[in-house]
Amino acid sequence: MHFKHPEILYFLFLLIVPILVHLFQLRRFKTSYFTNVLFLKELAIQTRKSSKIKKRLLLATRILLLTCAIIAFAQPFFEAKDSKNASNEMYIILDNSFSMQAKGKKGELLKRAVQELLENTPETAQFSLLTNTENYWNTDIKSVKSSLQNLKYSAAPFELSSIMAKVKAHKSAYNKDIVIISDAVGLTDIKNIDTGKKPYFIIPEAEQKNNVSIDSVYINQTLENFYEIGVDLSGYGEDFKPISTALYNQNKLIAKTIINFDTKKKKISFTIPKEAFHGYVSIEDNGLTYDNKLFFSISKNKKTNVISIGEPEKSNFLSRIYTSAEFNYNNYSISSLDYNSLEKQNTIILNELAEIPQALQTTLKAFVSKGGNLVVIPSEKTSVSNLNSFLGNFGKVQFNNLKTESKLITKINFDHPLFSGVFENKITNFQYPKTNSSFDISSPYPAVLSYEDQSAFVTAVQNPTAGITVFSAPINASNSNFQQSPLIVPLFYKIAQHNQKTGINALTIGSNQPYFVDVLLTKDAILEVKGTEDSFIPIQQILNNKVKLTFNDFPETAGNYSIFDKKEWVENLSFNYKRTESDLSKVNTNVVSDFKTADTISTIFNTLQTERTDSQIWKWFVIFALLFLALEMAIIKFVK
Repeated sequence: MHFKHPEILYFLFLLIVPILVHLFQLRRFKTSYFTNVLFLKELAIQTRKSSKIKKRLLLATRILLLTCAIIAFAQPFFEAKDSKNASNEMYIILDNSFSMQAKGKKGELLKRAVQELLENTPETAQFSLLTNTENYWNTDIKSVKSSLQNLKYSAAPFELSSIMAKVKAHKSAYNKDIVIISDAVGLTDIKNIDTGKKPYFIIPEAEQKNNVSIDSVYINQTLENFYEIGVDLSGYGEDFKPISTALYNQNKLIAKTIINFDTKKKKISFTIPKEAFHGYVSIEDNGLTYDNKLFFSISKNKKTNVISIGEPEKSNFLSRIYTSAEFNYNNYSISSLDYNSLEKQNTIILNELAEIPQALQTTLKAFVSKGGNLVVIPSEKTSVSNLNSFLGNFGKVQFNNLKTESKLITKINFDHPLFSGVFENKITNFQYPKTNSSFDISSPYPAVLSYEDQSAFVTAVQNPTAGITVFSAPINASNSNFQQSPLIVPLFYKIAQHNQKTGINALTIGSNQPYFVDVLLTKDAILEVKGTEDSFIPIQQILNNKVKLTFNDFPETAGNYSIFDKKEWVENLSFNYKRTESDLSKVNTNVVSDFKTADTISTIFNTLQTERTDSQIWKWFVIFALLFLALEMAIIKFVK
């Protein structure tokens, strides 16, 4: 037993006062007997005995009364088993990712978690609340009530490690209690997270785990007057009911169909007129709602400007690929090249130049920095040092010596963006093209096409703004039969279309992929992105006849948007959420097996209060003091 004010116990010396009073009352007197009262002697003896008992009882009750009163003022208590953490700070981490839209026994997981926080968090409790996107430091439930009630689902996935890093970085003189409320979908290993104290986990469970997601929309085929739109869907779970799927343009219903999910992956197609499109595909299912719409835009057809620099006889194959229906294609020799025309191009191809002049290198460096696409095809007579000096401006691709040996091109990187959507199936056996001579190149970037010895035939430099494609061998008819290969058309077509708005426009929120707008702005002009409910000004950089936009984590809401130069419309674009939360079966509860878990937040608060609250027993001593006071009064009144 401990005392909050042990110095008051010194007053126990006051117990000597009733003892002294009692002794003073017992001092002896000399008794004289008279003849006429002698018969009262026996009665006096009996009275004296009862008086002594009464005084002793009164002495005992007064000593106990005084003792209990003194001990009560000293405030005794029994120390709690976890009292050393009684001053800990509370941190509540609430997962508001889209997977928390799933429905549990009492409704949507996030809404139920918010309701429990509002109902069961003590009003006097101080805590910090952290979500995927918001931080509320050192607050209380009344202060964050409105924010919790209006809490929206976040496009950012739940990354516990980064939130934990914020908690750890938050300076405090006290230890930290951490409560994590999450459905654990996609939760990664957290055993190595250094928090100083193991957190508590509340893992609400979804009852309905079936979910259908729209993964992507693309142009499957371009016809003379129509687009064939392909839609990829994924089904997570089992025993799906037929799903209604609809296509809208400017909120106007264009087409509708029913899908039966007999497989986990499903592809459907719609045919729409070959004109500008600004709408979405939607489905109706009983799962999550965030992935039931995919917004996309198709810009009005605009020809792509392509120029090749090299000998005309070696560039004839390009004119058959870049037809006048979709491209403005021209070829110039190095001697007849107009440098001023280069900045107006979308793609420039250096086709087997023996040497790249310094003036052209400077112009092309500026061209690439402004988002232009560059293709480098070497010649057998290429100066390696000259070429390496030029490529050093863009990345780490370097040429070595020319080798005159025949090699087959046998491997296609189907996952590379240049072949995205080109093949329906991964082809492993095709008519392999070959080269008679080639350069050895060193490149840290993934190969697009590879030789049989795994060396790169075509590689692409990873550049956030431009497309830079490098061949390791000449592809003229005397050195290679690649011009007769079916691979050449999709390869050069995709190269020219990189960063061009000739297909589906469906950006992902948070991907930070730069976006180029073909518009000529004045120095002080600013582009603004507007939607139906919100608008924002992205980070922008003026590049001659283009503007480079960077969106970062904007917008917050998926939908169809438009770009405006002041009040003048420029073009449409669409934003969508990442589809990282769609699979509700990825609940990873194994990672929390070594941590404390609870069903509700009230359980955690009650547990902490029980383990950290000292047992105050001074009230019992007050009660005993009052009882002894009542006992004293009873003795005085009733004991003779």
